[in-house]
Amino acid sequence: MSSLQEVNPVVLGIREPVGLQSLAARITGQIVQGEQKPFQRVIDVCSGDPHRAGMPPISFARQVLAACLYPELLDENRFPADVCQRAQKLLDFCNGGSVGAYSSSSCGIPGIQKAVAEFITRRDGGVASDPEDIIFSSGSQRTLMLVLHLLSSGQGPTQTGVLTPLPCPHTLPMLLDEVGVKRVPYRLLEEQGWGLDLEELHRALEAARGHCEPRAIYISNPGNPTGQVQDPETIEGVIRFAASEGLVLLVEEVYQDCVFGQDKKFLSYKKVLSEMGASYSERVEMVSFHSISAGTMGECGLRGGYMEVNMDPLVKNHLMSMQAPCSPPVLPQLALEIMVNPPSPGDPSYEVFTQEILQTVETLSQNAQRACEFLNKVPGMSCQPAKGGIFLYPRLNLPVQIIKEAEMSGVQADVLYCQKLLEEEGVCLGPGSENGQDDKNYHIRLCVLAPPAVLEDVLKRLRSFQLRIEDRRH
Repeated sequence: MSSLQEVNPVVLGIREPVGLQSLAARITGQIVQGEQKPFQRVIDVCSGDPHRAGMPPISFARQVLAACLYPELLDENRFPADVCQRAQKLLDFCNGGSVGAYSSSSCGIPGIQKAVAEFITRRDGGVASDPEDIIFSSGSQRTLMLVLHLLSSGQGPTQTGVLTPLPCPHTLPMLLDEVGVKRVPYRLLEEQGWGLDLEELHRALEAARGHCEPRAIYISNPGNPTGQVQDPETIEGVIRFAASEGLVLLVEEVYQDCVFGQDKKFLSYKKVLSEMGASYSERVEMVSFHSISAGTMGECGLRGGYMEVNMDPLVKNHLMSMQAPCSPPVLPQLALEIMVNPPSPGDPSYEVFTQEILQTVETLSQNAQRACEFLNKVPGMSCQPAKGGIFLYPRLNLPVQIIKEAEMSGVQADVLYCQKLLEEEGVCLGPGSENGQDDKNYHIRLCVLAPPAVLEDVLKRLRSFQLRIEDRRH
């Protein structure tokens, strides 16, 4: 390949990453080399990686995975009995009894597909889930990409479009670029706790006609990065909208175990759809996504996720064919089995496991409340309270001087803000422009699933920086 002219134009159209984490790594390297900074270490709370921020892993998960990776540990009586039993069960699922063997199916290990389907059935109060509808891959983003490739077609007015929330998960815009799908944004209502407005869905759909061919709607519930938790009435309204417009529902539910708002609870779209009767449940096509990276497991580095596919069987067969050349990695599937099938009351590991999960959720809830209250007292900032998920998404009222400086530098003002914050205070936050926002309503993204002491340090540094920014107004 001799020139950019020979590069796939779809690839050329992928937006460039902001690069803040690369800058964070470079600053960390400078500190290691002895360069003096006004801070001792960089704290990265932009990407929703709780272990990077310092949250501990779940003991039961790590013990089982350790025994699966090195089965000799099973003979040394190092672990509780239920850990050893689970590890042996998972090894029996693996070809050759080894995590190093390929997955026995292109869609995943059958025994673990069954475990996930049973989890979904329990979660949804008996609504049946078929193990053959479960497809594993290396993270929920990879499974979503498979579905988007399946839907992607056309150019110009016939190009596939997907309705996406604004703001949306920060990985979504680049993913849509990569598969050649047009993003059709629908705005969430910030002043109403980032609620979803059904009239806005109709407006976005009508605005897209003639520019692309909308074929699906993407939902994040609990909201990423906004923290809203949808109520049954909203979910029913979205389902009716999808049914009337012939849209496939793509439902990201990776933070379903991170709901902490008062009087809030997680309801899956599948459960609500099933309760709306056959006229909807047999007509609306839906794919839902879950992951071991998000929520209380927080195993981002293992890169494991699944999707449950409720589509026309012939279409689903094509989706499975797309997965066939590359079977999903085995270790993340084992972690998924642990996530959906935790220790039961009476098991030796149950008490410790339960305490660790409760401690994680309590930390998340308290952090979210503490950070929101703190940020709302900082001049030039305002923040809607989160009811679920692991992010806060505060709004910035930036001085005109910062906005002009960003224009001269050829970057978004929120990106410049985050760059300066990183360089001056050693805190890596996410700019709202990564979440699809391209207007003058500037925001930053902050993961609050971190040890309380770490969060306090982040808030202290952020406030110090913001006060210096505010001084530039005068």
